[in-house]
Amino acid sequence: MTKGIIAFQGTFGAYSDLACRQARPGWTTLPCETFAGAIAAVHEGRADAAMLACENSLAGRVPDIHALLPQSDLFIVGEHFLRIEHCLMGVPGATLHDAQRVHTHPVAMAQIRGLIRETGLKPVVEFDTAGAAELVREWGRREDLAVASALAADLNGLVILRRNVEDAAHNTTRFYIAARTPPDLPARMDDCMTTVLFRVSNQPGALYKVLGGFATNGINMTRLESYMLDGSFAATQFLLDVEGHPHDPALAAALRELSFFAEQVSVLGVYPASPFRHRDAAPADTAPATASGTPVMK
Repeated sequence: MTKGIIAFQGTFGAYSDLACRQARPGWTTLPCETFAGAIAAVHEGRADAAMLACENSLAGRVPDIHALLPQSDLFIVGEHFLRIEHCLMGVPGATLHDAQRVHTHPVAMAQIRGLIRETGLKPVVEFDTAGAAELVREWGRREDLAVASALAADLNGLVILRRNVEDAAHNTTRFYIAARTPPDLPARMDDCMTTVLFRVSNQPGALYKVLGGFATNGINMTRLESYMLDGSFAATQFLLDVEGHPHDPALAAALRELSFFAEQVSVLGVYPASPFRHRDAAPADTAPATASGTPVMK
């Protein structure tokens, strides 16, 4: 694979930065303040792809992506699953005996309650996990620790006091990888995912009708998200992830039925399924869809 530039939302050392380095080894990572900024970097040619967090097994969906991605004119060209492994870190020489405060993103803070109870550290919320690591480095105080990725510790010269301090061992974030052009895939391929965007009117049985074709054709839906459009209650937009390629006879039949009953159907991406989906007990693949969004940690 030709090496390029991949944009992400956050600062160097963020979990999205780590996801970029795992999914695209050797690529240059480009930090952006917002998801919109990461998407714009691809549009403007400053990046070849964007790593966009879309859902987390604990926090649920990332609402910004559902608003931005359909309007971006980008294609989903891949997916990546990142196991979130929180590390407790401080400046060289820091110990838990000296520590008084722990700094991290609010979502991460909610995932380390056990550590806080055990150590008695005062929780201090920061803008993001990698930013918390930067602050601890800048302060140079042994009393202040951060919870962030191992990458953030490495980039900031911090010492990891404990690894895997998260309460839940299955904490996993899924990312869409988006680019200006779709991937060059064969017409038929195994282990393929398709993401579809469609609208339905708010009428009795509308969703039942549009989704019926997936059940009758044996298509597995791995994700279904709904959200209102422009504050209107007259129609609902759905984002749907399914297993299979649109040229597969079964999925092709299901999409034809979807198009008959739904409004403004569009395919956002056809891409290889992540090998993570084949791991035993991978909860991020089976996490139920959520109707309300929660910010994902950075």
